[in-house]
Amino acid sequence: MYSSFIPPRQVKIGDAAAFVGTTPRAIRHYHEIGLLPEPERGSDDRRRYGYDDMIRLLWIRRMADAGIALDDIRSAFTDTTSAGADSDNGIAGTLERLEETLVAQEAELRRQRTAVQRMRTEGSRIGLLSDFVTRRLKSLPDGSLRQADLDSLLVTERVFGPLGAAVQATRFIALATHPDLREESDRVDAAEETLDDTVAVDDPRVAQVAAERHAFEKVLQAVIEDSGLARSDDALFDSWDALHPATADEGEDEGGQISGRGQESMSAFEATGKMPYDFSPARLRCMELAEELTAHDSGDPSTR
Repeated sequence: MYSSFIPPRQVKIGDAAAFVGTTPRAIRHYHEIGLLPEPERGSDDRRRYGYDDMIRLLWIRRMADAGIALDDIRSAFTDTTSAGADSDNGIAGTLERLEETLVAQEAELRRQRTAVQRMRTEGSRIGLLSDFVTRRLKSLPDGSLRQADLDSLLVTERVFGPLGAAVQATRFIALATHPDLREESDRVDAAEETLDDTVAVDDPRVAQVAAERHAFEKVLQAVIEDSGLARSDDALFDSWDALHPATADEGEDEGGQISGRGQESMSAFEATGKMPYDFSPARLRCMELAEELTAHDSGDPSTR
């Protein structure tokens, strides 16, 4: 048995790499980035690594295996050198920062796993929506919602947040449970889509489609009221308020989403401005006219 593990001679880069468990290429990279000082060279002009070099390589290898970036390892060694050979403050500080990073990564992994589990449980598209929205859709039989409905809810939640999407879900629930309404909705939607850039804003079709939209929305709202869905909406807002107490800054959140009860009073025309795409001038005018008809019915004096 040797009284010490300090080797009696220096070794070549290949032997050093094999002992540490890395590669000569990795060691050369350590030299290039200043992580490992260049060692002495022998008479054959090849690098020779002594005991201190091997210790440094073992530290680098172990810290890299723990997930510490090479730049952080270099900084840790620099801090330790400046503080004195017997100080581990630099390494300790690096390890503390690494642990904080790992905790954040673990939290993100848990969030991602929860999202994947929701998609597997609820279905890939419904599972993309928030809990607040999916709970609103629980009463519907599987497959009663169209893919386009779910896509629309996904867009609405992005723009207006979970509350806005949950309110829109009420509309889709009514359409899914009333086939005649669904058919009429498809007809009006198709009529609106014909109002493209080739149609002038003063074309008689614009006012005609606006009237059709207004008439349909009145029927749909009556069905929502009679079926009790409107009362469910009231409970929805109360639930949201309980989860998210109102603040003085209620309005748009940091992500640009409309928050709070402002979603309830926003008109379809106002909502259009929040969308990431444009409508033709004729279709925008159609929406304006439909809104004016609704305001007239409600007795808004500004429309008279």
